[in-house]
Amino acid sequence: MNRNFWITALIAFINSLSFTVLIPIIYLYGKQFGLSDFQTSLLFSIYSIAQFFATPVIGKLSDRFGRKPLLIISLAGTAIANLIAGTATTAVALFLARLLDGITGGNTSVAQAVISDITTPENRARGFGIYGAALGLGFVLGPVTSLLAQQISLGAAFLVSSAVAFVALLITVFYLPETLQNKAEKAHNIFDLGLGNLIKGLAIPKVGILLIINFFIGTTFTIFTYAFQPYFLNVLGQNSQSLTLMFLTFGVLGVIMQTWGVSILSRRFNLVSILFLGLFIRSLSFVLMPVWLNIVYFVGVSILFSLFNSLVQPMINTLISLNANPQDQGTAMGLNASYLSIANGIGPVIAGMLIHQSNPKTYSYPLYLAGLLTFVVLFLAIVTRKRYANKVK
Repeated sequence: MNRNFWITALIAFINSLSFTVLIPIIYLYGKQFGLSDFQTSLLFSIYSIAQFFATPVIGKLSDRFGRKPLLIISLAGTAIANLIAGTATTAVALFLARLLDGITGGNTSVAQAVISDITTPENRARGFGIYGAALGLGFVLGPVTSLLAQQISLGAAFLVSSAVAFVALLITVFYLPETLQNKAEKAHNIFDLGLGNLIKGLAIPKVGILLIINFFIGTTFTIFTYAFQPYFLNVLGQNSQSLTLMFLTFGVLGVIMQTWGVSILSRRFNLVSILFLGLFIRSLSFVLMPVWLNIVYFVGVSILFSLFNSLVQPMINTLISLNANPQDQGTAMGLNASYLSIANGIGPVIAGMLIHQSNPKTYSYPLYLAGLLTFVVLFLAIVTRKRYANKVK
């Protein structure tokens, strides 16, 4: 892996840190503005919906004008949006900040396109594994950084997130060169910004089916993530400190698996087999988690889940990259991130419909549902493998 790869991995880590600082506090911060539970949930959905529409646009523009300028715009948008949120005095300003962050939130897909540009096909799985580990490290340090920032105020966490994104922006400006060698042709219609690709992308040979599979992977996963925290806290009777330790454990194991684990497995098994393994263990873990109300048992299943769950996204990203044309890497990764964004908005809604706060047992229902649906996704991936795995070794 060359210098540009490690710079991109560093940017990915910093960007992930900026994002995960906010995860524990958005709900509580919304409450400070007098928002209801439903209104607070819109802080999550407005970001995901905006990102859904904006990410393919950013991805396509990065194919036309280069990765670096679009990554700069995206990171600048995140820094400005979180600065506005951290200093907001009205709920309207907070919603506008979340909207801006979603509109410019395509930095992940552009960074993935950079990885595609600078890695050879045979090294791409390892590259995405290390990239995923960089994101995972951000997920380790993000909640801890958030806890420290919260000692000042909830708004301080947004300001810290803004500062962290600004650091990633500076590294991009001064240290990351342009990696796109062959730019896509200029559009005959200046308004052709890639929104049509949200539908057309599904028809791209080999890539379209992977986008559908990854959309369902994301939806089932966010059903789980919505229910995980209240289940851990309310059903198992744990506290926020032990929850933080769980996130740290997930992050550390994810980093280990996505660096050494992916590299070892990709030398012995093909990418599709590794994806199937990750999906199988993920679905099995979801179903097993709520079977026995015991914290030791739950932690044990969670560790198994964390190890193999970290294989899924690097493999699907690699498969999409390998099946996309070189000049369409940004578009493909943008579409992938876009469909994952809308999945992030759908999963929690499904889980929320199953949960009743007055009955803590209902927190287990989304876990069972996520497990069963992930088995269905695995079945879909198996029966359609000939459409995307012909040239994958």
